[in-house]
Amino acid sequence: MNSVLAKRTFQKKCETEYFDIIDDLSQVSLGKKIVNHLLAAEIENYTPVILCIGTDRATGDCLGPLVGNELKNYNSRYKVVGDLKTPVHALNLRATIDDIYRKIDNPFVIAVDASLGSSKHIGRITLSNCPIAPGKGVHKKLPAVGDISITGIVSMAGQSPSLLQSTRLYVVMQLANCISNALKFSIDYLEEK
Repeated sequence: MNSVLAKRTFQKKCETEYFDIIDDLSQVSLGKKIVNHLLAAEIENYTPVILCIGTDRATGDCLGPLVGNELKNYNSRYKVVGDLKTPVHALNLRATIDDIYRKIDNPFVIAVDASLGSSKHIGRITLSNCPIAPGKGVHKKLPAVGDISITGIVSMAGQSPSLLQSTRLYVVMQLANCISNALKFSIDYLEEK
């Protein structure tokens, strides 16, 4: 893990908030909370980087690339890494993280990924002030990443990793739409300040 990221990460208590996509105002609520995290960032002149993790080869894991696709050309100040054309996944995650910290001055990374959870949490979004551990739900050991992280809970934990292949695309699309709109809200809000 990058030493700057490690220093930032372990100086705070991890807190996670849940947002339900059934709630029509969830994207605004999530957007406002993202703004709060960005305003509280203790990094001078940071560059926001939205790191969208996942692959389009599994329905349950395409959340990140869908969000990246939606945001790719939305605002040039924000860097979006990972989309349907160039996904960030288990095979290239380490190299992508290295590239971000090598090529971008003072990155503030917002990691976005699909996750697994309890059946009652499917269709909910989490926002955490700590990094995400990609692949943890399918027993992969990948580097933690993100100054803050956003996940969409797409299926139940503890099931076979192949369950991601049969996740409902509708749920993933709803989650991606809500996360994309929340990030657009936060981008627009901060651009106006």
